[in-house]
Amino acid sequence: MQTLYPEIKPYARHELAVEAPHVLYVDESGSPEGLPVVFIHGGPGAGCDAASRRYFDPTLYRIITFDQRGCGRSTPHASLENNSTWHLVADLERIRAHLGIDKWVLFGGSWGSTLSLAYAQSHPERVLALILRGIFLCRPQEIHWFYQEGASRLFPDYWQDYLAPIPADERGDLVSAFHKRLTGADQIAQMHAAKAWSTWEGRTATLRPNPQVVDHFSEPQRALSIARIECHYFIHNAFLEPDQLLRDMHKIAHLPGVIVHGRYDVVCPLDNAWALHQVWPNCELQVIRDAGHAAAELGITDALVRAANQIARKLLDLPPEEV
Repeated sequence: MQTLYPEIKPYARHELAVEAPHVLYVDESGSPEGLPVVFIHGGPGAGCDAASRRYFDPTLYRIITFDQRGCGRSTPHASLENNSTWHLVADLERIRAHLGIDKWVLFGGSWGSTLSLAYAQSHPERVLALILRGIFLCRPQEIHWFYQEGASRLFPDYWQDYLAPIPADERGDLVSAFHKRLTGADQIAQMHAAKAWSTWEGRTATLRPNPQVVDHFSEPQRALSIARIECHYFIHNAFLEPDQLLRDMHKIAHLPGVIVHGRYDVVCPLDNAWALHQVWPNCELQVIRDAGHAAAELGITDALVRAANQIARKLLDLPPEEV
């Protein structure tokens, strides 16, 4: 099994102002002359961490990580102002131009796969390849499955804690009910709702219980940005037209790619990856049999590290790595 590369520190950090009030945190690590790859984190609202740059061979890749609007080290924290899918697509272009990159590899998981597809379909000429995990197409049925009814039947015990901040008479539309609290003036109610929303995601993200993943999601500052920004996006259908990402795959179907998806992914069920694969014949679909949604699961990590090596060696015309 392939594991993450050893920890490395960035060789450059940037604070990039975009539309007010947002300032993005961006860093670079690995080889300055390497193959450019951008790590596109999930959520929306989760931010990057030290592990984000460790999927890539630092001798082959120039690794760019950044925190999307309102999360991580970007400021202001948990801000919903000027925060939409298309703002983030524009931010990626701004980062690419700022760093003097002509084309790059996109590496995105969960919401990161959504944003990767939206960016690639908007700027196909700037993309070399895509490595995607836990495909999330942000269709209404996917949001309904996880936040209203579906996954609730598999985890009724965790679901009760998710429901706790919402009165019974408001549970017919849970996204709207959470949105009301997450954007309201009552900060105690806001944090209560944020913790319930984000902890539900952390508890269901892995096939086997993983307290570290749950703790990561439920840390108060991260929980607030995840819950507020996700709910803001989902109440607006991620600012996408119906089936937009599948509809527009013809724009990037020629690009090489790898999809890694857990067989037992409850957050983003496997039919998302299957539907994408049907309209993207140039990609390789890897179904990880003993995994759920999280990148931290051993089988997912192994597949992602191997995919990154495979793509780098193909694009750099290097011999395949010896196993």
